[in-house]
Amino acid sequence: MAQAPTSRRRFLFLLGGAGGLAALPALRSTLKKVERTSWALGADVSITTLHEDALDAERAIDDAFAELERIEEAMSLYRPQSQICRLNRDGVLENPDPYLVTVLRAAAETSERSGGAFDATVQPLWSLYSEARASGALPSPEAIRAAARRVDWRNVDVTEQRIRFRADGMAITLNGIAQGFAADRVQAALQARGIRHALVNTGEFGSLGRRADGTPWTVGIQHPRRPDAYVALAALEGRFLSTSGDYATSFSDDFRHHHIFDPRTGLSPTEFSSVTVLARSGMEADALTKVLFVQGPGRGLDHVRAVPGADALCCLKDGRMLSTDGFPRVS
Repeated sequence: MAQAPTSRRRFLFLLGGAGGLAALPALRSTLKKVERTSWALGADVSITTLHEDALDAERAIDDAFAELERIEEAMSLYRPQSQICRLNRDGVLENPDPYLVTVLRAAAETSERSGGAFDATVQPLWSLYSEARASGALPSPEAIRAAARRVDWRNVDVTEQRIRFRADGMAITLNGIAQGFAADRVQAALQARGIRHALVNTGEFGSLGRRADGTPWTVGIQHPRRPDAYVALAALEGRFLSTSGDYATSFSDDFRHHHIFDPRTGLSPTEFSSVTVLARSGMEADALTKVLFVQGPGRGLDHVRAVPGADALCCLKDGRMLSTDGFPRVS
């Protein structure tokens, strides 16, 4: 699964026409477009709203960025005093933020359902590979095996009062799920202020309503080997979209070793160059990309098909593409 800190995956973010998708009647011209961009969770983030009152939209966006700040204080590996950094240093955290409890419990449920393909305790592997890369090398097989022995989601105790590691040398990262949770919370903040049309980008995408021309919000999915190109356009239609790729942080020039790890082996999966998942929540879409990446084309796509409202598009390392029947590709 994906680790942190890492360079963020990139999208070609399209606000133009929706190609072959039929447009609904255009929204009223009285709707005002209000946008804001910033930096959060190690990535550029942006919120675009269409609303009757620009001041109300600004207040809604204020609330959304307040949610991002709270999530960063709990879950960011980029802030040394965040709750997750303190947990990783001390092995225990008293009085955790309820958001952190929620995300860790969701991570554990995903780990159990996926047979360990998703595991938030893979941070020791990220640290190992990152340190080796700094010296121009890869970790030794012995070092990889040693780090992998410290990876086990079942050794994290989570209650509302305390989070604790049950083994020495453990550390967690939530970069495989926190950006999706952030998209969920940002969208909820906008809706609470009455926003009905918006596009949210926290590293994962979510949408409300439609664009001004009545067409769905669409996102271009980056080509895994050509940074200036995309492999497909996807219509969000109220769902959340997440992509994971071997190109985001690579530890070898051939992309064989990268920031997505199989928690059981300590090695990177070899079949995909990127996977994209749409799901009913951002947190679910985010986590499913890692499950799919690790489980591979057969079992992984079956796993996605079994999740209500989920679809996937996969790019294999040989250039072929696979997708579920319901993936909303725009022609």
